Amino acid sequence: MTTDKQAELIGKGQGFIAALDQSGGSTPKALKLYGIEEDAYSSEDEMFGLIHDMRARIIKSPAFTGDKVVGAILFERTMDGEIDGIPTAQYLWEKRGVVPFLKVDKGLADSENGVKVMKAMPELDALLDKAVSKGIFGTKMRSVIDAASPEGVKAVVAQQFEVGKQILAKGLCPIIEPEVTITIADKAAAEDLLLAEITAQLDALPEGTKVMLKLTLPETANHYKSLVDHPAVLTVVALSGGYSREEANTRLSQNTGMIASFSRALTEGLSAQQSDAEFDATLAETIDSIYKASIAG
Repeated sequence: MTTDKQAELIGKGQGFIAALDQSGGSTPKALKLYGIEEDAYSSEDEMFGLIHDMRARIIKSPAFTGDKVVGAILFERTMDGEIDGIPTAQYLWEKRGVVPFLKVDKGLADSENGVKVMKAMPELDALLDKAVSKGIFGTKMRSVIDAASPEGVKAVVAQQFEVGKQILAKGLCPIIEPEVTITIADKAAAEDLLLAEITAQLDALPEGTKVMLKLTLPETANHYKSLVDHPAVLTVVALSGGYSREEANTRLSQNTGMIASFSRALTEGLSAQQSDAEFDATLAETIDSIYKASIAG
């Protein structure tokens, strides 16, 4: 069964997960970093067409295979699109050996108690059904922690696991992502609160349940090692959170059992103006550096 093979590939953690899920708000910035200015497109459809082309170019690049990239997180419109006439998720798994994931959150609510929980997702069930039909293995959803607020952190984690159970009920594996902002003064204290809240939620899950966690690289190496080892956790992935690729890779290599799930750090140095040979060489070098940091721990 495909999902068993996919779970085994992710669980072994011999590689990293590429985050190709920039949504509407972050797409112009991602395109600009890729060398496409805002005057190059005049509508949202054109903008999404250009970002799909960028993602397709990455996915089709020779280095982008399951040997080093074990998974890829897609934006809904990317999942709905095709590469060489094949639906994106199917192309990823069948042609590249890469496990497809889908970003399902609809963005963040306004800040309260030092955190931003996820906006309500009334259409989530329908989206999950579509994801299943498209061959998606798991999902990703992001909240943000901006302060070491016990009440705030508890609310973020409770919501993540509540939605996670809805995702599990559809046969998909949720990536639970409570991101701690890297610039806050009380980051280490927030990470202590987060560890306690996640542990309590994991301990309460029915036996045999498997979730994934996506966490900001911590201030203390191996801070999340008990989560890596938890029986309810398939794997723990790290987000770069704005760290440069070099800094992110250094921190990642100090955390045993955590693998990378980088977006900006993955596309750093790529541009629309590069020839295919230059693009492929740059991406291969990037993939290799992130892969080495992922398996170093």
